[in-house]
Amino acid sequence: MSEVQVNLPEQSHVGIDIRALRKRREMTLQTLAETLGRSVGWLSQVERGVTSPAIRDLKQIATLFDLPISFFFRNDEAPQTEHGYVVRKDARGSLGSDDEGLIEQLLSPDLSGDFEMIHCRFAPHTLGEWREARPTEESGYLLSGELTIELRDRTLELYQGDSFRFRHQPFRWHNTSGVTCEVIWVVSPPVY
Repeated sequence: MSEVQVNLPEQSHVGIDIRALRKRREMTLQTLAETLGRSVGWLSQVERGVTSPAIRDLKQIATLFDLPISFFFRNDEAPQTEHGYVVRKDARGSLGSDDEGLIEQLLSPDLSGDFEMIHCRFAPHTLGEWREARPTEESGYLLSGELTIELRDRTLELYQGDSFRFRHQPFRWHNTSGVTCEVIWVVSPPVY
């Protein structure tokens, strides 16, 4: 039985994102390749956009990095001159759901830069779970609504037009209002 290959354009964001995810978690090519049951050469070709991974491989990678497989299937039909520079509004992949209280869309073209930019939509009357401290600096700007961010030692009450920043702290969010809150959230370095 042959594996189903993902048909990706050359220099697709998938390989770039896999490399960025691996490096951010300080994994070597060899460690990730062994975890996937693949060769280092194969993984190197995937990361460089020379070889396309099979669906099975993407599922394993998504599970390993705690992402839905849909993360890798962002619309990549932009002209070649825009790859790595522009993300059109209809080309963003979404993570999460209103049932979970949060929908996130990656605004950055890929995860290879020094930061990632995310459009977050927090459903009314929802409370997120505590997230462990991570080695990042996070900041954001509220486009609409209200949001409370609880940190280890303080609570930030934020309203439309407000911005915030924090570093290396566990946090959780809470939308206590009856309207959706939208935030442009920036994380450095990228952690998706």
